[in-house]
Amino acid sequence: MSACSSISRPAALATDRTLGRLQQALGHTFRDTALLGEALTHRSFGTPHNERLEFLGDSILNCAIAIALYRRFGSLREGELSRMRANLVRQEALHRIALSLDLGDCLRLGEGELKSGGFRRPSILADAVEALFAAVYLDADFDVACAVIGRQYEELMATLDGPGELKDPKTTLQEWLQGRKRALPRYELVEVRGEAHAQEFEVRCVVERPRVSMVGHGSSRRSAEQQAAKACLEELRRR
Repeated sequence: MSACSSISRPAALATDRTLGRLQQALGHTFRDTALLGEALTHRSFGTPHNERLEFLGDSILNCAIAIALYRRFGSLREGELSRMRANLVRQEALHRIALSLDLGDCLRLGEGELKSGGFRRPSILADAVEALFAAVYLDADFDVACAVIGRQYEELMATLDGPGELKDPKTTLQEWLQGRKRALPRYELVEVRGEAHAQEFEVRCVVERPRVSMVGHGSSRRSAEQQAAKACLEELRRR
């Protein structure tokens, strides 16, 4: 279930149930819920709003991603790592994370922004994601913030093979098959393991011609599908 799917558009004040779902999706329960509320508040709604948190979150995110890339790609040079980090922290990537959280349904926006569709605007959503990361840091510490960022970036990080642009294995697999006039892949949910706050999904990706069936794992169904698609694509290219 998505973080805030119980409402069709942002409410002036998020309910406890809505905030609970968002915290579950983030993987962090706030001790100071005022920080969470501030992170979700756009300046059009009033004060305190999330601009200062956004400023802090931008730096925390850059540092967390830099650490993750440094550890993952030991042979890459500084320039290559910098380009990869830039791809991961740009608005497009943050917007994708916001959509996976259904964050637009959780924002506190002024009436004008509501009417103009601000809860769908990529810049507002991306800023709110950075503010959330800062709120987690202030509520806990840097290690916890890094863990939250790592979970939210799991799918994006899984698509990185080197210093190039971000890749989407599901899209790449689909294009590979379409270019050869073959049927599109099928994704099957195999199993969901673990407690609600720490679930692991197992998904199978099946390609009919040639017959390939590969399994992927992830903390969300989407990330498991991406892993399975990547494995299928690697097997097809190997053949």
